Amino acid sequence: MFEPQYQLVVQVKSVRSVDFDWLVQWENDLAAQLAPSADVDGHDFGSGEFNMFILTSDPTASFRKVQEFVAIHPLPNTMAAAYRQIDSDEYIVLWPPYSAGSIA
Repeated sequence: MFEPQYQLVVQVKSVRSVDFDWLVQWENDLAAQLAPSADVDGHDFGSGEFNMFILTSDPTASFRKVQEFVAIHPLPNTMAAAYRQIDSDEYIVLWPPYSAGSIA
């Protein structure tokens, strides 16, 4: 049984309200690609950012699948990604590489 221990957040930056429907469809397509090893747990949209929340037991492997998906279905804007343990508030940045910043 799938027991997620981490939340992976994929953030698309510099989005506008006209991008929303396209991003939701992109998120739905990504969810199908990630199943059954990860579960897209929703999104939020505001301040020029679209954040997708993914529950997973292996955030690095799940992010590799996100990157593979992006290679085939490109995003219109820059992406960032970070993860945290479900019971923690401290994020570890995966993308962009060597980034010390926070996305959450």
